[in-house]
Amino acid sequence: MATALRRYPLIIGATLAAGIAAALLLRPHPPWRAPERGAASASAVPAGGSPLSAQVREFEGSYPEAASPTGVVRDVALEAAPATLPLLDGQPLDVWAYNVQVPGPTIRVRLGERLRVTFTNRLARPTTVHWHGVRLPNAMDGVPGVTQPAVPPGGTFVYEFVPKDAGTFWFHPHLRSSEQVERGLYGVLVVEDPVPPPYSRDIVWVLDDWRIREGAIDPQFNTPHDLMHDGRWGNVITVNGSIDERLTVRPGERIRLRLLNAANGRVFAPDFSGLDARVISVDGLYTAKPLDPAGFELAPGNRIDLDITIPASAAGRQFSVVDRFTRRPNALASIDVSQGAAVRTPAFPSPAAAHVAPWRDTEAIAPRLEYRLAARRGGEFGIEWTLNGAAARHAHDTEASTAEGDGHEVSVLPRREWSKLRFVNDSGRLHPIHLHGMFFKVLSRNGRPADEPFFRDTVLVHGRETVDVGVVPLDEGRWMLHCHILEHAEAGMMSLLDVKSM
Repeated sequence: MATALRRYPLIIGATLAAGIAAALLLRPHPPWRAPERGAASASAVPAGGSPLSAQVREFEGSYPEAASPTGVVRDVALEAAPATLPLLDGQPLDVWAYNVQVPGPTIRVRLGERLRVTFTNRLARPTTVHWHGVRLPNAMDGVPGVTQPAVPPGGTFVYEFVPKDAGTFWFHPHLRSSEQVERGLYGVLVVEDPVPPPYSRDIVWVLDDWRIREGAIDPQFNTPHDLMHDGRWGNVITVNGSIDERLTVRPGERIRLRLLNAANGRVFAPDFSGLDARVISVDGLYTAKPLDPAGFELAPGNRIDLDITIPASAAGRQFSVVDRFTRRPNALASIDVSQGAAVRTPAFPSPAAAHVAPWRDTEAIAPRLEYRLAARRGGEFGIEWTLNGAAARHAHDTEASTAEGDGHEVSVLPRREWSKLRFVNDSGRLHPIHLHGMFFKVLSRNGRPADEPFFRDTVLVHGRETVDVGVVPLDEGRWMLHCHILEHAEAGMMSLLDVKSM
């Protein structure tokens, strides 16, 4: 397991300086789950009936191609607006918030239920809502100028879809995200299994950091320093908006803990030492087996679900959860065990039993697409981050990002066929690469086969690193591919994948 969840040293130092131009991708069927009615499994037959590749045959049964509506509709009202809230250490902080809370409301639905979100924009600026990690109709993806017009101040938009996968997802703006997310606009979407495993409790932790100056959010966004480095790293770290998050549990409880990294740029490596904790889900999808969480790098946009059993003998103990990504450990939260007799620990098989395509021995297969990650002088902020030498451009008055190739490299991916994508980081900076509308599996790092028994929607590419991923897209449409360090994306590191039947 050390290979799958290994740590990498923090990449430090400025590689963008005077010479900037030089440096610069299962639905498992858990044992307790009823069979899905009407769901079409991911089929391996490409359009035209061409022979199946070994990789597509291995992919069969990983997760459903179509949603399985139950007829239940969940209506949610979501509003983005300025607010003043007691956050961080409890002092008032001016933020932008969904439904007057940061993090925004945790929306919960069961797999097969239709989610209908009526969104209202009470900000003075246009915005959208992107449903990160959710496989949904392309028109609901929340990308301005690509899948929808931006929602103007005072405007509304209805997002409606039936999620295809159970898991932990999240929502946030896809417009000036480097500012709008940093000011507090994010929330969690939990899609529960039709019959959820009987955990004692199901808890959400949202990890974030904030750059605070004189009691307020620093209003300087997309600074040269942030762009030359790994985006905006704050000086205050929070879990669920608090610098002192405490989860009180009882001895013997079995907890499902869902973690999201909502930070603009900071990477976390949560240390759960001393606890019986196992990773059961990554980026929304169950893993093939329970995994040791030690050293897992939680990059911006990543999620992991943990299965944690509190020892029956732990009454009165306190377990500190610490971030160890940087040289200096950072306290994240505390799990405090109450006094008293232990409760009976729920006994059921781990839900981490997904079918995950192995996709081994793919080294000799050429990538269908290759992306070179680099930077150069120029653009709105003085520095542009590029994919294959192209920096995406944004029209922030309407937030209509170019969608026809002007400023984007639009690449075609064949639907229901296996493709290898390669990311070559020509810079020394970190780049968590996120693909909309699909999951992928890491195949190798720097030519060395990876052993990740799970799918992802976001992968952290380290400085000077080459990462190969495999993907079988199932949903047609134009989907974004971008760095999830939001400053890098704002400065151009965005592109489009056009998924179509060939």
